[in-house]
Parts: sequence; structure tokens; C-alpha cells
Amino acid sequence: MQLINLFAKNTSAKAEFSQHIASIIGFKPKNVAVFQQAFTHSSLKKVDKDGSPINYERLEFLGDAILSSVVSCFLFEQMPDKNEGYLTKMRSKIVSRQNLNQLGKDLDLLELLDSEVNSDKYGQNIYGNLFESLVGAIYLDKGYKICEHFIYDKIIDPYIDLDRFKKKIISYKGLIIEWCQKNKFKYEFEVEDEIGVDKEHYFIVRFYLDDKLISKAREISKKNAMEKAASRAYYSLQDQID
Repeated sequence: MQLINLFAKNTSAKAEFSQHIASIIGFKPKNVAVFQQAFTHSSLKKVDKDGSPINYERLEFLGDAILSSVVSCFLFEQMPDKNEGYLTKMRSKIVSRQNLNQLGKDLDLLELLDSEVNSDKYGQNIYGNLFESLVGAIYLDKGYKICEHFIYDKIIDPYIDLDRFKKKIISYKGLIIEWCQKNKFKYEFEVEDEIGVDKEHYFIVRFYLDDKLISKAREISKKNAMEKAASRAYYSLQDQID
């Protein structure tokens, strides 16, 4: 993947970057430097004149907060009859890592990243991280209203179907635990380590309900194994849970 040198001194490279950003966000950036920072990886170890790091991580933090704010206001207006807990769950579904990662992919944001790390070494979350940092950069460059418009244009209007999101499950593990606790069922996620024939470290997770084995899963990540076991348990018990 060919990367654009965001801090190149020649004017044509900066103009190319600015045009690329404009094609994504729908307007010409005023402060190109803040967008350059939004696509600078910490592996470059860039710092400003005061020694503070220049990378996308702080903008990612800011963008996450702006996203939550805009989506919260949207849900507050659209669901006047729902309580805090329900609105919080709906917001989590909309700004889930899965959704943000897909947005980052759709916008080809990784193409703009300046980094010392090979692109095949990134996890999937890099796409969502860059989307959040882009939102943070828009906020600093143009303010809240323009940033809000971008979020509506890229997320809320094209993707958010509230009826569909009501049914979406973001954590099978959380759903299973909540259901078990509500009904006072005894449950357990039993975790076992295993070294595969390929020397890879695996986790085997078994889910028990009232001492009865309901499901099991095997993954290289403990978290993923637990979530998969919970997902299989949910579909096995769906008639009772629903």
C-alpha cells in the first residue's frame, strides 16, 4: 500500500493529501496539520516543538467523545419514551467497534495512514480508530455543528435503522449472564488452555447452565472464545431466552 507522506515539505504532496481528505469529508480542510496528525501512527515517534507526541491517539479519544455526544442527542430525540439504560445500550450498538471498523474500511482510511508498521500487522480496530481520529480532526477544524453534520451524513442517515438496532446483540456473553442472573440460574464459563499442533496457544471455553454443558468454543483469544461459546449457548437456548 502506497502511503502519502503527510509531513512532506513539498507543496504537491500536501495538496494531494488535502484533496483526498476533502473527497472524504465533503469540504476543504482549513487546518491541514490537524488532519495530518489524525493519520500519523505512533510508530513514527513524531513530536512537536514542546516534545508532545504527534499521532492520532489523542484525536481518537476526542472523536470517540464527539461521536457519543451526537449519537446520544439523536437517540434522546428519537426515543422520548426510553430510559437511560435502554438509550445507553442503543448507543453502544450504534458506535460499536464493528460498525466503526466497517466505516473506516468503507472510507479507505488506512490508505492515508503514515506509519512504520506494515499494513498486515494491524488489527481490525485500526479502521475504527482512524474513523474516530478523523471525527476529532473535523471537530477541531470546523467545530461541533459541521462535525455533527458529518456524523449524520456518514453514520446516522445511511446506516441507522432503529428497529433493526433494537434487535441487534452486541455481546452474547453479557446477554447470557444477564438472563441467567435475572432468572437465578447457576452458570459457569469454564476456561481451558491448550497448545495446538501448530504451537499456537488456544483457549477452550465451555458454558454450563445448572451444571449442564450447553456449548463450547475454541479460539486463540480468551475473549473471543467466551463470546463464541455464549453465542452458541444463546442460539441453543433462544426459545427460552426470547
